[in-house]
Amino acid sequence: MRRLLALASALAVCTAGIASANSALQDMIDDPKQWVIQTGDYANTRYSELDQINKDNAGDLQVAWTFSTGVLRGHEGGPLVIGDTMFVHTPFPNIVYALDLANEGKIIWKYEPKQDPDVIPVMCCDTVYRGVAYGEGKIFLHQADTTVVALNAKTGAVEWSVKNGDPSIGETNTATVLPVKDKVIVGISGGEFGVRGSVTAYNMADGSIAWRAYSMGPDSDILVDPEKTTHLGKPVGTDSGTNTWEGDQWKIGGGTTWGWYSYDAEENLVYYGTGNPSTWNPAQRPGDNRWSMTIMARDVDTGIAKWFYQMTPHDEWDYDGVNEMILTEQEIDGTMRKLLTHFDRNGFAYTMDRVSGELLVAEKYDPVVNWATEVVIDPNSDQHGRPQVVAEYSTAQNGEDVNTTNICPAALGTKDQQPAAYSPKTGLFYVPTNHVCMDYEPFRVSYTAGQPYVGATLSMYPAPNSHGGMGNFIAWDNIKGEIKWSLPEKFSVWSGALATAGDVVFYGTLEGHLKAVDASTGEELYRFKTPSGIIGNVMTYEHAGKQYIAILSGVGGWAGIGLAAGLTNPNDGLGAVGGYAALSDYTALGGQLTVFALPN
Repeated sequence: MRRLLALASALAVCTAGIASANSALQDMIDDPKQWVIQTGDYANTRYSELDQINKDNAGDLQVAWTFSTGVLRGHEGGPLVIGDTMFVHTPFPNIVYALDLANEGKIIWKYEPKQDPDVIPVMCCDTVYRGVAYGEGKIFLHQADTTVVALNAKTGAVEWSVKNGDPSIGETNTATVLPVKDKVIVGISGGEFGVRGSVTAYNMADGSIAWRAYSMGPDSDILVDPEKTTHLGKPVGTDSGTNTWEGDQWKIGGGTTWGWYSYDAEENLVYYGTGNPSTWNPAQRPGDNRWSMTIMARDVDTGIAKWFYQMTPHDEWDYDGVNEMILTEQEIDGTMRKLLTHFDRNGFAYTMDRVSGELLVAEKYDPVVNWATEVVIDPNSDQHGRPQVVAEYSTAQNGEDVNTTNICPAALGTKDQQPAAYSPKTGLFYVPTNHVCMDYEPFRVSYTAGQPYVGATLSMYPAPNSHGGMGNFIAWDNIKGEIKWSLPEKFSVWSGALATAGDVVFYGTLEGHLKAVDASTGEELYRFKTPSGIIGNVMTYEHAGKQYIAILSGVGGWAGIGLAAGLTNPNDGLGAVGGYAALSDYTALGGQLTVFALPN
């Protein structure tokens, strides 16, 4: 550990001379005319200062132009815009297009990686990809087969590439990357194959590795200082990444990192969440299974963790913690605080002090959540920060080969990776949600590298005794911990939201509608049905003095896996096929970018 800390200190000194947070990239991100990284900004607010389109004229929106990606299956993420160029990506095989916005979207270059199709069956929940990122004249692509590629943004030529994982043992990728300072932050998928999760920082210039932090394992692997890294204000202590696992189960423990990353330049911290522990059968992994299901705050230069918070100890329901961390500065109890807000799969929305890791608010953001009664917030209690599990809905207490019914939410959570947005004008968060419950039956499973390591059979269905639909789009107050308004939807809202200074919030539906609503009231202002269901994230940009809204449509992802992969067994897709069987009555496969603008 002393050697680890000495190395961390040396790295910090070496990087002190780097331009602050890569100032050129920061300036580009701050320019609302461009959309440079998938999250819009480092704070993950998905908020734009553009206001040409506003709540008074949004009803006049029209389709400006479209572009076919040439690929079917689920289209997550969204395009980037840098200057006059738009960059569009696809799901597997992860094609990247550069389009000339000054010349009717003419294709400037196209990059199509040659990947082994054997990676497809190893991908858990469709062949989705959440998009490319930009930094220092490069477009960064993290392929399904875990190859990280830096492309010349002007020509599409490969400047460097590196292999981040091994698909033969179940390691794949679906997530975007985070370019920050002189590094590219990269995660890994594969929790359903017994992968041990990690986050890796590659040097932006040449792809060499700067550091790698595992989710569980020895202190030197998870990059902690046992006395300084904290969990709910207390030091994590020695061996925190192994001592809540039985034997060597941590080596195949999951905790993968396929979600979103945010960054606070003042604190020099990157924030992200880890996923479910492996296997889904909790009886095979007694203990809290740290550090799966955990929010992590790490130093960007060294990877050393400042603090952790585990949301769902000993997860029994597959409530991955990978959803985005949204960074804001807000007043709470009369004091301005640097906050982190996280809408977890487990159905609780967390508000935390992102400097210290103090837990401030934890409330249900769908009233049907029933697996736990509350999250205790009392630093004097040994239950501080822990959810209070309801025995009736515990899959561990009920035992193996027992079907626990009516658990809310389902494994895909009250919200999966589809990112929320935040408007500093209203102080509200706009959250796409799933209104879905499940039956869950764990069974014993053995580990074989490269083979599924799940150990549970699921079925999903709309939450009972409610509006009958499978989703809501809500506005959330993260200080009071309450819903301000809610819009019911027929299916889960699997699209990332966008909030704008025009007081308009945009999102897409699984049937394929782009919707615009009033940021204050939720009143619908506009809708348009695109060619396929929307699981992509809405973005906006300005070109030649005109504001545009853009969205990828192409049904798929976990909710649409039945359509995307042609599955019919209701238990396939980890239970989603049966739950979303009716989706085929409303949409079909596609792959299209649709761009909207006001009429001239």
